[in-house]
Amino acid sequence: MKRRPITQGVSWLGAVDWGRRLFDALIPLPDGTSYNAYLVEGAAKTALIDTVDPPFEAELFAQLDGVERIDYLVANHAEQDHAGSVGAVLDRFPEAVVLCTPKCKPMLVDELHIDAGRVRTVKDGETVDLGGRTLEFIHLPWVHWPETMVTWLPEDTLLFSCDLFGSHLAQSELFVQDEGRVYEPAKRYYAEIMMPFRKLIQKHLEKLAGREVSVICPSHGPLHRRPAFIVDAYRDWTSDTPRNLVAIPWISMHDSTRQMVDHLTAALAERGIAVERFDLAQTDIGRLAEALVDAATLVIGTPTVMTGAHPNVVYAAYLANALRPKARFGSVIGSYGWATRAVDQVADLVKGLKLELVAPVMIKGAPRAADFAALDALADGIAAKHRDAGLLPDPK
Repeated sequence: MKRRPITQGVSWLGAVDWGRRLFDALIPLPDGTSYNAYLVEGAAKTALIDTVDPPFEAELFAQLDGVERIDYLVANHAEQDHAGSVGAVLDRFPEAVVLCTPKCKPMLVDELHIDAGRVRTVKDGETVDLGGRTLEFIHLPWVHWPETMVTWLPEDTLLFSCDLFGSHLAQSELFVQDEGRVYEPAKRYYAEIMMPFRKLIQKHLEKLAGREVSVICPSHGPLHRRPAFIVDAYRDWTSDTPRNLVAIPWISMHDSTRQMVDHLTAALAERGIAVERFDLAQTDIGRLAEALVDAATLVIGTPTVMTGAHPNVVYAAYLANALRPKARFGSVIGSYGWATRAVDQVADLVKGLKLELVAPVMIKGAPRAADFAALDALADGIAAKHRDAGLLPDPK
């Protein structure tokens, strides 16, 4: 991609990574991603906001052809997909000074071996004058690292939002064209990296609320010319109220747990509760994370391996605990051959969620009529919790 104008004197630079399918050796990227950097030219000085993942340095430098001087290199975030090319840019533009938060500076020095003498820290709310254009730096820690900030350009009402409001989505268009197409990748992105910091992001949204933003320019994915679309979505995702939804990550070794999940799914549906279920033998874990943004209840279905939960379930439970969703209730269902500690193990793995436990159903062998009745009782219990929480209408 060539340099692309956003407005007069402000351009997108960066790279579209069509083929990337895994991030941090953990996060699936079914839609690829992009690495967005921005060039802001004032009458007196020029700033580059963020860089690109190192494999795309050559593309960035091709876009910088004709740029004679960069005075400021703004590092909103120290992670390599943003800052990995900072050192190379500093080599090419020896006059450039890196601007970042105080917590970001040691990260750049330690992780990327940037010369500390070329890094200047900025306070929350501090500004620099480019000549007719002003950059204001707004500290937003834990979006999604402790050192992050965003950059506000008031004269053009542009918000360079770093990872906030981003999406892992490779596309040729610079701006969002189809909000329906962008919604799911943006929600998935939020679920996978932002959800653990939901409470902080609530406060950060309020901190940004007074600015009349015309375009949100994130570090990944297309730019938002209708900021209300993504801001309203974030307000929904970060809210304290879950939806009338049960998420069921499960796996089955000899079909017993699968039969239990099928029965519970039908029982919940009969009681007016939506269900999203995820077979952990084949599920993209990002899809589970996305469901956890909304789910009021998490039910984990597991067979017993030796005396504990299936390893895939252990992994999913660990991730759910790390993601800190707003779910309020939880349960465990599954089967065992001779003994089980699966319920205690799973409960310990998700203890950070502080879920209210609804009567687990662990059975010996394949399910019988009495076991299906116990699953009906579990569905009744979940329905009662959802009604009490105002998520499910009272049938009376």
